[in-house]
Amino acid sequence: MIAALIPAAGKGERLGKGPKAFLPLDHESILRHVVRAFEGQVGEIIIAVSEEMLPEVSRHISESTRVIQGGSTRQETVYKLLQATQADIVLIHDAARPFLPAEVIRGSIQAVRDYGAATVVRLVADTLIHHQTLEVTDRSVLRAVQTPQSFRRDMILQAHELAKAKSIEATDDAALVRLLGYPVTLVDGSSWLNKITTRSDYEMAQGLVSLWRQKLNEG
Repeated sequence: MIAALIPAAGKGERLGKGPKAFLPLDHESILRHVVRAFEGQVGEIIIAVSEEMLPEVSRHISESTRVIQGGSTRQETVYKLLQATQADIVLIHDAARPFLPAEVIRGSIQAVRDYGAATVVRLVADTLIHHQTLEVTDRSVLRAVQTPQSFRRDMILQAHELAKAKSIEATDDAALVRLLGYPVTLVDGSSWLNKITTRSDYEMAQGLVSLWRQKLNEG
């Protein structure tokens, strides 16, 4: 079985509008857009939210979606999500990336079947400089990490348990897998997959949602 695991316990403090996952995009919440992207693509969808979000979360999901209470950090929340499923393959996706193309999901699943671990990435379009030396970095060898990050469940669970035992905090789940010595293959991402973090990100997403619906309708 394949499961989508969605850590959505963030408070959205930089936006200052309450839980980010519940913010509206057109007539639906950010979280509802994320859940819909996985429906029909995976066998199980599990969402982790904060205790404060529990009373409201049912309004933003389908009846088949499971909800658990997350932890105090994203890493702890993902570990709880991994414990909540028995799926063979898991796709871990940020709740703040609502515009998830089906082809990215399919590509991630196939990459895990072929290699065991995969992360979605995008080419870096902007010139990058060091903020102190002003030296230009060769962007051709760099990639920006998006989600989902996808794994065999046994592999990523082992990685989280090692991190927990050694008090290791990583910036993403793929970094924990690399600590075990396993390679992580790269899957082409999408410009649609930008993360909503700041007020301007949210405003941009509000402007794009009608185009996103049009893309979905065109198949």
